Amino acid sequence: MGQHRVSRTVFSVWRLVCFSLLLGVTSGCTDRPTPTPVDATLTKTTETKPERTVVLSHPTFTSIPRVENSIVIGLDADMTSGSARSGEAIRRGLELAIRQINEEGGLLGRPVELIVRDNRGNPDRGLGNLKAFSQTRDLLGVFGGKHTPVAMRELEFVHQNEMLYFSPWAAGTKIVDNGYSPNHVFRVSVRDEYAGGFLTRKAIERGGRKIALVLEQTAWGRSNESAMLTAFTEEGIEPVSVEWIHWGNNDLKAPVERLVALDCDTILFVGNPLEGVSLVRAVASLPADERPVIISHWGISGGVFFEQVSHLLGEVDVCFLQTFSFLNPRHPERAKRVETAYLAAYGDRDDPRDIFAPAGTAHAYELMNMIAVAVTAAGSIETQRVLRSLEELRDYRGLIRDYKHPFPPDHHDALDASDFILACFDEHGATIPIGEE
Repeated sequence: MGQHRVSRTVFSVWRLVCFSLLLGVTSGCTDRPTPTPVDATLTKTTETKPERTVVLSHPTFTSIPRVENSIVIGLDADMTSGSARSGEAIRRGLELAIRQINEEGGLLGRPVELIVRDNRGNPDRGLGNLKAFSQTRDLLGVFGGKHTPVAMRELEFVHQNEMLYFSPWAAGTKIVDNGYSPNHVFRVSVRDEYAGGFLTRKAIERGGRKIALVLEQTAWGRSNESAMLTAFTEEGIEPVSVEWIHWGNNDLKAPVERLVALDCDTILFVGNPLEGVSLVRAVASLPADERPVIISHWGISGGVFFEQVSHLLGEVDVCFLQTFSFLNPRHPERAKRVETAYLAAYGDRDDPRDIFAPAGTAHAYELMNMIAVAVTAAGSIETQRVLRSLEELRDYRGLIRDYKHPFPPDHHDALDASDFILACFDEHGATIPIGEE
């Protein structure tokens, strides 16, 4: 009997080894040989044309650059969970910028390479990814993803290990106003200190008189509460209620009914796609004359929100914050070049409405190109030299806007409320600036 158990165990181990070898053969990057890290599993994200990067689905403490003599950019984002669309949008923006940089000779005469790690929106996984990136040869810096709680969890490690951290999405005010000096975080994205006020004032402009807040119980939600309450005070009014929700809440009927009992006509929502779906379903279940308008932060734009509620958007008025649109850009000629490159790489047709989560792509593209200018000026990828060069960057003509001084030493946020717009989804899920439907 003991010998039989041993034989079965050996056979099971052999099957596992064979399966692992097969997975390693079939999961590599298609355009160049990819050495597989010894303790990482390789998985594909959304198909692109052609695939240029590989996603490491588990934190690992070995990162092997695949291109000889490359300068490495890391991406730590949700690539496979509820907000995977945000991670993919950031990845595409980085790929477009890096391809352009490499076609022009790279940085300091060296090719730039992107390595992607999947944090699935989990702060501990994000920290594991940052630890792995810290041991990567010739790492220039790491781009974060959508989730403020993940970024907040990583800040201490970033500064202790003198890494550069770039934020093209997560909006929490304290990601940048983090108390560290020198500050190693640079952001081209929304800042909640500005977003909360913008959303509050838009609610009032659009006729809201009894406005409620529905906020996720995280650092991101608390950051927006502070900004929104400040804006309410400045406007001389108060919200009718503040409702706190948790990640993964799939039934918001009770809090919505409480708000309706208070005659709420507008909900300011700060949450992610899954909770946004729950909110829309709860509002849609009400009689038509009792349904409040939903004005959302941009969290709902980074996942499968539209696919889940498309049949309800004719019944519920939903709009959300954005910073950029390929349909109505400030600088059409600059946007057209990026749009053309994007659709050539990822599009099935020549239509900019197919560019999902456009702000995530635009922010990543913009920030990567700013970094390239700073590295060239610094003549080095050494952290402190690049940091100072970014702080000294001036008169940058970008995709989103022209910047006089995007990252002064005391303020590493390049965008402000003048860059914000409201948008909605059309019947096909395209992000449409309000007034451009």
